[in-house]
Amino acid sequence: MTSTFTRMDESTAEQWGVIGVETARNQPRVAERVLELLRSLADITDGFSTDQLTHCLQTATLAERAGADPEVVVASLCHDIGKAISVPNHPAIAAEILRPYVRPEVYDMIRVHQDFQGRHYYHHFGGDPDAREQHRDTLAADTFTLAERFADEWDQVAFDPDYDTLPLEHFEPMVREVFAQAKLL
Repeated sequence: MTSTFTRMDESTAEQWGVIGVETARNQPRVAERVLELLRSLADITDGFSTDQLTHCLQTATLAERAGADPEVVVASLCHDIGKAISVPNHPAIAAEILRPYVRPEVYDMIRVHQDFQGRHYYHHFGGDPDAREQHRDTLAADTFTLAERFADEWDQVAFDPDYDTLPLEHFEPMVREVFAQAKLL
């Protein structure tokens, strides 16, 4: 059955039941779209020594090798996925894509990652290298620590063309698992 309403205020519970079933049945397309966005990052270098896909793969490789859990590893892989659309607000884009699929502290880690990484480069643009401090009172202490670890140990060091980076295929099962079902917000 396909819903035939042309206005939501004229819809029925039965029609929404169909939509709910179809949405659940099509949930695997979320992981496919995320993987497509990740692959598209191979075309974006923007002056870095690696393309953005390689950078994301290195970040995820470093996180996994450091013992991070699957949600953190997948978020590390997807942290710059927003650059496929817009560089200036890429953290917000990536965080919102991840939000229904990861726990809140992982969402926040990605949402604020640019300010945390800014310690390593904001001064070159006249910005505040301590921009991360604006988040100290708004994030839980463990979330702040996670964001620091992500930015300092995995993200800002992941531009080495010679690093033994794991391929996207290695992470695909984890991506499919994390994006298999949205958590209730």
